[in-house]
Parts: sequence; structure tokens; C-alpha cells
Amino acid sequence: METIIMLPENKEQLSAIKAFAKALKVKFKTEKTYYSPDAVAKVRQGEEDYKNGKGVKIVTEDLWK
Repeated sequence: METIIMLPENKEQLSAIKAFAKALKVKFKTEKTYYSPDAVAKVRQGEEDYKNGKGVKIVTEDLWK
């Protein structure tokens, strides 16, 4: 089997998705998210930048000089 992750952008879309799943008798679960999609996107972009060697490296020993 596969897992499908749907990301509704508003309550109307969420209600429609839930109704659709119930009509098909598909089990589903919901989880609340406390982070805005913009914040999550920025964090993920930062992680990608780090992996690609972008950013500034700081030697911790130099912080206290």
C-alpha cells in the first residue's frame, strides 16, 4: 500500500477531503500542525542550502574571542 498526504489550504478543502474519504470508507487520521507552511518551507530550504554547501560556517572556539 501507499500513503497519500494531502495538504488542504483551508477548512473547506479539509472538510471535502474528509467527506470523500468517509464516502469511500477509507481510514484516515489527522494531525494538527503548529507551524505555518511558509515557516516550514524556509526551514527546508535552509536544510537544502546547508547540504549544498551554502551558508557560513562558524568555528565555535572563535565565538568567545
